[in-house]
Amino acid sequence: MNKKITFSKQLKEDLQAAVNHDPAAHNRLEVALAYPGVHAVWGYRLAHLLWTKHRALRLPARIISQTVRALTGVEIHPGAVIGRRLFIDHGMGVVIGETAEVGEDVTIFHGTTLGGTSMRPGKRHPTVGNNVIIGTGAKVLGPIHIGDGAKIGANAVVVRDVPANNIAVGIPACNRENKTCAAHTDPAVLI
Repeated sequence: MNKKITFSKQLKEDLQAAVNHDPAAHNRLEVALAYPGVHAVWGYRLAHLLWTKHRALRLPARIISQTVRALTGVEIHPGAVIGRRLFIDHGMGVVIGETAEVGEDVTIFHGTTLGGTSMRPGKRHPTVGNNVIIGTGAKVLGPIHIGDGAKIGANAVVVRDVPANNIAVGIPACNRENKTCAAHTDPAVLI
């Protein structure tokens, strides 16, 4: 996630990630012009560049992020750290908080929140590893860690770490591999 690449190469990679991950994508031009998830990521990249450049540029960065939110329905705080080739499918309703960290080659579906559980300063949002898929409507909350290759099921509420290459489903989300759950052991959520 710390590899330095040019801004234009990052934008091209984001575009290609959408083409690669969406079987409905017919060509790069269509994706560049008509995919709000791609537009949201591009807007984030610009806002993040300003946010990290100088403290005086944080207000313009926030204005860009809120304009992108109004246009796409996706809110990504410019302070979040997002790796290469993020694909947000459909986009609407995605929220990524200020202290969230998202790895490379992550796919996020609509209605997903990477949110906080505290109003105190400091790390409040999740850290998501590489090659993670987060299903529609999932809520990943607090300063937890989602391991590389993990999958979060649709509408799951994740409040505990998810190990690498595991699947978390349910409310609260349970680890499908070893069938552990924070609050209960109802077999219905251990799919």
